[in-house]
Amino acid sequence: MQTNFTPELLASDPRLPVSEKILRTCVHCGFCTATCPTYLLLGDELDSPRGRIYQIKDMLESGKPATPDVVKHVDRCLSCLSCMTTCPSGVHYMHLVDHARAHIEETYERPVADRTLRRVLSAILPYPGRFRLAMLAARIGKPLAGAFGALPVIGARLKAMLALAPWSLPDRSAMEGPASFPAEGERRRRVAILSGCAQPVLDPGINEATIRLLNRHGVEVVLPKGEGCCGALVHHMGREHDALAFARANIDAWMAEVEGEGLDAILITASGCGTTIKDYGFMFRDDEAYAAKAAKVSALAKDVTEFVETLELAPVRSFDLIVAYHSACSMQHGQQLKDGPKRLLTRAGFRVKEVPEGHICCGSAGVYNILQPQIAGQLRERKVGNIQRTRPDLVATGNIGCITQIAKGFADRGATTPILHTAELLDWATGGPLPERLAKAGIGEAIPVGVVAAE
Repeated sequence: MQTNFTPELLASDPRLPVSEKILRTCVHCGFCTATCPTYLLLGDELDSPRGRIYQIKDMLESGKPATPDVVKHVDRCLSCLSCMTTCPSGVHYMHLVDHARAHIEETYERPVADRTLRRVLSAILPYPGRFRLAMLAARIGKPLAGAFGALPVIGARLKAMLALAPWSLPDRSAMEGPASFPAEGERRRRVAILSGCAQPVLDPGINEATIRLLNRHGVEVVLPKGEGCCGALVHHMGREHDALAFARANIDAWMAEVEGEGLDAILITASGCGTTIKDYGFMFRDDEAYAAKAAKVSALAKDVTEFVETLELAPVRSFDLIVAYHSACSMQHGQQLKDGPKRLLTRAGFRVKEVPEGHICCGSAGVYNILQPQIAGQLRERKVGNIQRTRPDLVATGNIGCITQIAKGFADRGATTPILHTAELLDWATGGPLPERLAKAGIGEAIPVGVVAAE
């Protein structure tokens, strides 16, 4: 794609030369439109990656504030990154749309209701304590979701927010950090795990299962003091300053461990966070104080399934269960991790089935299912329908946002199919307790390996 940035404009913002290079990579082929969820639903070229690239080019090239029309179409982008998997030219759409979101945040004044909601989400979701209180308060509002939905302007978003909130929250984990969990037997490796922000409130059992799984296989796990939200939630709302502040806190916390007892890896159990943490090196490329440290952290960052694949798993139970594996967009497109989780589940004894249209987003996408509830709802229905076509006993995935979104879709259909994190199933298969969601769904204890079930 030809660009017309002036030398003066390129010199005015260190982000612009990077974005210009990305724009020049695009050859207008349109392959991306075939796998873009919003183009699939809306059929509007402006809601495709190619259309957004043209709009972003015009916006950045002019050096002018974002317009309402550009904001509308960029806001509709899920950042699912399916286009990056499809693109034959290697266009780094993620960095381009991240720059566009930051430019919008810096130059465009949103309507009051939109601006207020985004500020509220940014002030609550990244902080587990605040998020827990908000979820407890949401129980009061859930019965009134329909009435809230009738409110003008913001009603649909309030209704979606209340609908996604659970009726009850699990107890706080006894395995919260800062803490260290020693390996069973000889210590072979030492890793840190991201505690995160929303996940420990909504489902602390995910990290509990991960810690048990790793300890059982000779891995010491540390939850460092000072780490927290990875910054992804605010990053994708264009709040660059806030995202970098969260990232710096994590980099400092993890580097203290690296320079202390050392780390073999930094593990992430929410793939949306993993995509962002693996990009810290890029995010801090021009920061003299943090560039090297951020690059080190990104190099150590791994999805938990990447790391577990290097271990010799020892299943102690056998199963006759069909697992539909939902590959989160941040896993298959953001990190290009496609087959590893399925291999692990198969090694653990599950029968794994592919979900039709598996490359299409479920509609979660951080806070997208709150900010764009109509599109997110359509994608959720499409995803749940495709999952049900596989007739699974349960669903596995690697991202808390997808778990929440798909569980909502099952509940809307009156289905009781449990959806769990891949690590929970691997923990169970190798000696961990029966996951609570499976118990509630009536899926009982598996048969120990080597034991033949009675006829």
